[in-house]
Amino acid sequence: MPGSVPPPPPAAVDATAPSAVAVSGPSHLLRVTLLMAGSCLPILGAVLIAPVLPKMQDHFASVPGAKALVPLALTVPALALALLAPFAGVIVDRVGRKRLLVVATLLYAAFGTAPLWLDSLGGIIASRALVGVAEAAIMTACTTLIGDYYSGRQRVKYLALQTMCASASATVFFVLGGAAGSAGWRMPFWVYAVSLVLAPLMATALPSPAASAADDETPAETQARRSFPWRQLGGICALTFFGAMVFYTVPVEMSYLLDDLGVENTGVIGLATGIASAATVGGAVTFARLKRSPDPMLPVVLAVCAVGFGVMFLAGNAPLLVIGAVVNCVGTGMLLPALLTSAMSRLAFEDRGRGTGLWTAAFFGGEFVCPLVLLAGESAVGSLAGAVGVLGLAAALVAAGLWAARHRTGAVDPRSLPEQLA
Repeated sequence: MPGSVPPPPPAAVDATAPSAVAVSGPSHLLRVTLLMAGSCLPILGAVLIAPVLPKMQDHFASVPGAKALVPLALTVPALALALLAPFAGVIVDRVGRKRLLVVATLLYAAFGTAPLWLDSLGGIIASRALVGVAEAAIMTACTTLIGDYYSGRQRVKYLALQTMCASASATVFFVLGGAAGSAGWRMPFWVYAVSLVLAPLMATALPSPAASAADDETPAETQARRSFPWRQLGGICALTFFGAMVFYTVPVEMSYLLDDLGVENTGVIGLATGIASAATVGGAVTFARLKRSPDPMLPVVLAVCAVGFGVMFLAGNAPLLVIGAVVNCVGTGMLLPALLTSAMSRLAFEDRGRGTGLWTAAFFGGEFVCPLVLLAGESAVGSLAGAVGVLGLAAALVAAGLWAARHRTGAVDPRSLPEQLA
């Protein structure tokens, strides 16, 4: 519009930007602990019952279609989360982050423990879908609150910490689910009740966020004319959807790749997966320590992921496969917070919930389709390792496209990623 104030350029990570809340002291520690714990709840929903699926299969063996339906109990929360996160983002902006987080955490306990007394497989799957609804609200609210409370280097630090906690918790919850499952397939569902402890703490310890000083600096005329940054978020969300497939390939497919190499010992498989998970944490730690804006890092990080996939594709033995997985996971540990920080830096307070919801939907949507894409790739090229190699080639091409775009324009601007990669 002629005469209107142009939108601000993409924000870089400003190490001097003040955070909206104190970044030290007991209250700060409790606040961070609660946000990290809340961010781990969707991970709990994704992996906790994986070890007991065979027991569930045996219990519902007489139910028609049980072989296909029982695995849905594990995957349907991620699908519900991916589909509903954008709506959760809208609600976050309208009713408030803290209020929605507390309510969703209580509902998470109710829906998560429902299979303890449900006898119908259909009812259990429905309750699991409702867990995904609660997870969408929890993940969106927690991530939005991190963006509200912190800015600059502090925001980068805690978004990276969120990735670290999520990666580490996946291993912990898998082990916990296996241990609890030894007492029966219903037993792991008791763990969902932990959110009954978190909800009241969140209600009392988390401050109600308000627009930061940086948000308030925008002139009133600009605020009045401001519209949601669809173009900016579109590019980042498309890249995040692809990045999620890169992120989840090793956790989902590592056991199958090892099996193809003749490794059938579950202890060895568990150790290899744990090493890769630790590498993801290491990548997130590395990202948090780097004093750079996330956008210029994206081509390099994707290139690291591609190199890891290349080594996995060429690996003819288990040790080399693990080395490739470690390289890839160092990259993915940096990739996730880089994408999320880049998205956060482009969202005003009033749009942060909706933008975070769209980003979350893109990420979990990529997670959901990851095994399907690799299955299709395996059918096309003849082996799972070949499919991983193709995904690595795709990651290398995306990295090259981002690098070329940066050198052509001087910055990787997610507002025009689709055009730059075309």
